[in-house]
Amino acid sequence: MSDVTNTTNSSQSSALIRQATTAYHSETLDNIFDNSFALIEKARKAFSPQMKSYEVGIITNIATGIAKVSGLPSAGFEEMLIFAGNVRGIVFNVDIDELGVVLLGDYAHLQAGDEVRRSGHVMDIAVGNELLGRVINPLGQVLDDGLPIQATQHLPIERTATAIMDRAAVTVPLQTGLIVIDALIPIGRGQRELILGDRQTGKTAIAIDTILNQHDKNVLCVYCAIGQRASSVAKAVATLREQGAMAYTVVVVTEGNEPAGLQYIAPYAAMSIAEYYMQQGQDVLIVFDDLTKHARAYRELSLLLRRPPGREAFPGDIFYIHSRLLERATQLNKALGGGSLTALPIIETEAQNISAYIPTNLISITDGQIYLSPSLFELGVLPAVDVGKSVSRVGGKAQLAAFRAVAGDLKLTYAQFEELETFARFGARLDQDTAKSIEHGRRIRASLRQPESSPLPVAEQIILLLALTSGLFDTIALAKMTAAKNALRAIINRLPAELSTRLATSGSLSDEDHQNIIALSKQALASIEDSNAPLLADGSEQP
Repeated sequence: MSDVTNTTNSSQSSALIRQATTAYHSETLDNIFDNSFALIEKARKAFSPQMKSYEVGIITNIATGIAKVSGLPSAGFEEMLIFAGNVRGIVFNVDIDELGVVLLGDYAHLQAGDEVRRSGHVMDIAVGNELLGRVINPLGQVLDDGLPIQATQHLPIERTATAIMDRAAVTVPLQTGLIVIDALIPIGRGQRELILGDRQTGKTAIAIDTILNQHDKNVLCVYCAIGQRASSVAKAVATLREQGAMAYTVVVVTEGNEPAGLQYIAPYAAMSIAEYYMQQGQDVLIVFDDLTKHARAYRELSLLLRRPPGREAFPGDIFYIHSRLLERATQLNKALGGGSLTALPIIETEAQNISAYIPTNLISITDGQIYLSPSLFELGVLPAVDVGKSVSRVGGKAQLAAFRAVAGDLKLTYAQFEELETFARFGARLDQDTAKSIEHGRRIRASLRQPESSPLPVAEQIILLLALTSGLFDTIALAKMTAAKNALRAIINRLPAELSTRLATSGSLSDEDHQNIIALSKQALASIEDSNAPLLADGSEQP
């Protein structure tokens, strides 16, 4: 009897629990539905439909990379227009009856009669830390395998340059890691230094090495490839990734087969990205590779829009488009955060003609130039920097005191050696002092050689320069200069901690510091001097 009673009680309890649970869930669902419908009703009553007007025109003519548009009387210069398929364009010509528009995307589907809508604003680009490590195009669209960029801030690609009163003097060096530049043609943060030379002379390599050398130096970098081959851009990005430089670099890319409009806006978009970081108090380096293709793209657009051609068929404002771009590079004063923006524009010359139209324009805009010589490149002197034709009008003031102490007369000595070497080729008999100067100059040239993607720290550069100016390399065979340089670089770990700090900072070196470095250098070079066996004609040692 007791078992039957317990079973009955259990069944009754289970039934009561199910009834209570069902009632609870029903009440909960009713509350949810009531609350939801109440919110919907509230939103419906609060909503008031509004009409948004758009000014719409039509395409009257379309050509290679440009379109003529009518029916937009209120559109302004450089305003962005929206075409069918979400293709964007920028107003370039504002005539009485029509607009000349530069197209910024694939326009194969566009034809005369299609509608065009005003956007009401100028062209802009996404900015922010979300762009670091990414490869994008000038429209902010990603070109790598990552997710689309969700930036919260945009800046117009065309902006007024910083006012003179908001700028400060260039006082801090930008180390490139290339001893020939840091010692002889120094660059300061906030400077504009032109890199020019014939094709395939190593211009891009210098820019990439400079970006690589900014690792752990609190300098953000923007690399802008204008009209480059996809393979060249992929190689540069791969080098940056392998060396860990993409963590502080943004890459803006337009390929050579893309519309000329994209190539034209690319440097301005990249400059706006760099300016955002500068305004946050950061030191920024931007590379334009290269502005020759940018000038040609602008010439193409201008001629298609029937603008009058000038010298070499370039329009009259070709100087202005580059000057208004590079003037945005500067050193801000402390009141604005003290950020800096250093620009390294690249220009390609033809047949070593640095007095051509576009190179002349850029030389007059920038604060100096680094010229790469094809003859030096063919001789294997890399980087092929022609010291005689290269100059820095600002960076010398920002150069580290230790650099100035050990490299003050090096440029003059090297220039004199090049003159003497040219004279010696005529087979003239040389006196002992001249022959000694030539041998010393050859070791200067050997010391300035440096393999690609191998930037040198400041301390190692100063040690090499001090040994060079002190004549320690004069007893080393030219074939063993590489081994001698490697031996000197190894002594950096044997220097006192205080001396290493002074070498890496702006501190000047005392006479005692010089003596300590020279003593250690002599010890490191002693073994190489002892092994100086006679060399064969090809530079190898005799057995």
